[in-house]
Amino acid sequence: MKTLVVYAHPVNDSFNSAVRDSVVGSLIAGRHEVRLRDLYAENFDPYLSAKERALHHTPPSTRPELGRDVEDLRWCEALVFVYPTWWSGLPAMLKGWIDRTWMNEVAWVLPARANTIRPRLTNIRRLVAVTTHGSSKLVNALQGEPGKRTITRSIRVMCNRWCRARWVALYGLDKSTADSRARYLSRVGQRVARALR
Repeated sequence: MKTLVVYAHPVNDSFNSAVRDSVVGSLIAGRHEVRLRDLYAENFDPYLSAKERALHHTPPSTRPELGRDVEDLRWCEALVFVYPTWWSGLPAMLKGWIDRTWMNEVAWVLPARANTIRPRLTNIRRLVAVTTHGSSKLVNALQGEPGKRTITRSIRVMCNRWCRARWVALYGLDKSTADSRARYLSRVGQRVARALR
């Protein structure tokens, strides 16, 4: 599948970078066509300005600086997010990327006289979130897992109506051992590759 991997972590040698490498390596080994976006390394600007917000209902051509992002989203059949969960949700960098790039005539359209938006990223048939949590699964469940809801519900609804969403999480990272992290790294890429079948 044509797979866009969107990675968000500011530290080059973080555990999340090892997760990213495992995921990308498995996808390439599985003969997927992969494009990697490293938002921090690319110095992506997550700031949605008042001027840009005023362009909310205009076509993407009014924001040419986001042309590569628009093209990537329209190109991919699978979208894989790799990021740490911070404060129960997505890092601001990744949330800003979604705010700015999932725009009118790209992710959705509001037809004249309609009262609901219509999805436009129907090319995306697989959606995978790969994330790490410092806290336990129980703590995250008690918090309502807002990050999981954002990816598997809000984002998914803008994709193909038959899009399958997968959640691949490592909980309790703060108390994990070197062995448990190594086991996760040895499996995470394969889990993502299986989700794209």
